[in-house]
Amino acid sequence: MHKTPSGSSLGPGGLDLTQTFFKPINHAAPPSPTKRHTKISVIGTGNVGMAIAQTILTQDFVEELALVDAKADKLRGEMLDLQHAAAFLPRTKILASVDYAVTAGSDLCIVTAGARQIAGESRLNLLQRNLSLFKAIIPPLVKYSPDCILLIVANPVDILTYVAWKLSGLPSNRIIGSGTNLDSSRFRFLLADHLDVNAQDVQAYIVGEHGDSSVALWSSISVGGVPILSFLEKHQIAYEKETLESIHKEVVDSAYEVISLKGYTSWAIGYSAANLARSILRDQRKIHPVSVLAKGFYGIDGGDVFLSLPAQLGRGGVLGVTNIHLNEEESHRLRNSAKTILEVQSQLGI
Repeated sequence: MHKTPSGSSLGPGGLDLTQTFFKPINHAAPPSPTKRHTKISVIGTGNVGMAIAQTILTQDFVEELALVDAKADKLRGEMLDLQHAAAFLPRTKILASVDYAVTAGSDLCIVTAGARQIAGESRLNLLQRNLSLFKAIIPPLVKYSPDCILLIVANPVDILTYVAWKLSGLPSNRIIGSGTNLDSSRFRFLLADHLDVNAQDVQAYIVGEHGDSSVALWSSISVGGVPILSFLEKHQIAYEKETLESIHKEVVDSAYEVISLKGYTSWAIGYSAANLARSILRDQRKIHPVSVLAKGFYGIDGGDVFLSLPAQLGRGGVLGVTNIHLNEEESHRLRNSAKTILEVQSQLGI
């Protein structure tokens, strides 16, 4: 697939006009060798992939963006559509190809491509199809970008992050799943809505599986630095556990509601993935609840499993896992969430 040239060959026979258009600086020093050229590749140009790409382009932290998809015509159309917005966006070189060579030298590869569930299809059969798909995606990404970090967004994200780890041969700190980063954003929004405060002032995490067995860490929620539950107890303000559970259930069900209304989710996961990409590539060292290799943390054992824990992210990928205090019930639910993932994962034979 041909990509639109971005050079200055506008003259006859492709003559380079740069030297005519610009007068060179005498005795100019070459660019600093420490200056980074940041590149992101997005695999899959469906609704989610393009929402991620569009959001990344607006945030001005990448010099080159490569798109890969199996559908050549749609891929070229998406590339051209983004390129035509160049006058309204920070300068970014946008490439697209069905050939994974276009991803060469990527700092971060974001994988959104995944098989969709067919009506009546078992979860295991869907996973097997996604495993086959990942066998065609992950090895070439690592071949062309051996020093990259992989960010997996395709669902079921925890198991596919494990699959990507196994297929890539990369160290576990360079394999990250988008996990419950978006779930936690939804959680913070709902809590902020209940309390009539800004969501950015709410500190709250959903951990565990990105799915039905996720765990809301109520014991560590704070608003403006004030721990909510301990505050209520100290002032003898009654609250019902059922109310807390209903908020968590609303978080779990929210994606299904969006899908039932518009057919898919895109914008929220686009912002979530772009937020993770920025934290990683700008070495922000921010804490995000993302899917990481969880064995050995919070009493999780029994096998290698990826699930969401509050992790510090930077240029090295996962820099560490936050040691948040969990009460006994939360610890029990988190370990059960790990078991749920392991039970399904064990059937893949990888």
